[in-house]
Amino acid sequence: MIRNILLTIEYDGTDFFGWQIQPEARTVQGEIQRVLKVLCGTEVKVDGTSRTDAGVHALGQRASFLADLKGLPPERLAYVMNNLLAPDVKIVEAKECPADFHARYRAVGKKYIYRILNGSPKDVFRRNYYYFYDRPLNPEKMREAAGKLAGTHDFKAFMAQGSTPQESTVRTIYSYEVEWADRPELGEGCREITLSVTGDSFLYNMVRIMTGTLVEAGLGRIDPEEIPQILESGDRSRAGHTAPPQGLYLAEVYYDKEELHG
Repeated sequence: MIRNILLTIEYDGTDFFGWQIQPEARTVQGEIQRVLKVLCGTEVKVDGTSRTDAGVHALGQRASFLADLKGLPPERLAYVMNNLLAPDVKIVEAKECPADFHARYRAVGKKYIYRILNGSPKDVFRRNYYYFYDRPLNPEKMREAAGKLAGTHDFKAFMAQGSTPQESTVRTIYSYEVEWADRPELGEGCREITLSVTGDSFLYNMVRIMTGTLVEAGLGRIDPEEIPQILESGDRSRAGHTAPPQGLYLAEVYYDKEELHG
């Protein structure tokens, strides 16, 4: 019996070349499809909601697939898959969904988290999970800049150059929060800055470019009041740098609009 299964997935992106399957490269999609082939006895195509880049992590990636589970109950699938998966990938949940459900096309929004360790961290083991930034940042200015990015705008200036052409570069940011806390145990003068952004969808590298723009605002290089002009210009060169992938986490995928706005 063919079932349509929705997976919720966590992964440490450090040793992956991103989500999407690639020849001769280790990817999250490839790792999951390898395990499903063992369980189902045939190739199974898994469709992920977000094609995260190399080094990007996930707390709540979603993916769906159609397959005959050979009598394995869907509620047991996560347990069985986790016994076969590498330790840097975990199936948080597996559940059956309607036959016409598609993890990518049914999504109405996503939430990303970006973590910055500002200061001189002494713990090198955290380098794959934060953006280490040693110059002092003003988080109040970063919060002010984030507020200017919230709403419905044309985000062409925040899309990587050379990206696949889009029918529209208009996107809606429902919330963009900036929080911070002193972390002296991680190094003298260290502060952890957490950016949380929720939107209907995101252009290629949009979250990392917005992060770089907030960092520039925190340095005083970009005035938050300039953000509307940067958006209006559509000029990538006017926005900030592209922050590295290590601090980025796909936190949640939404299929319910009430949940998204709540």
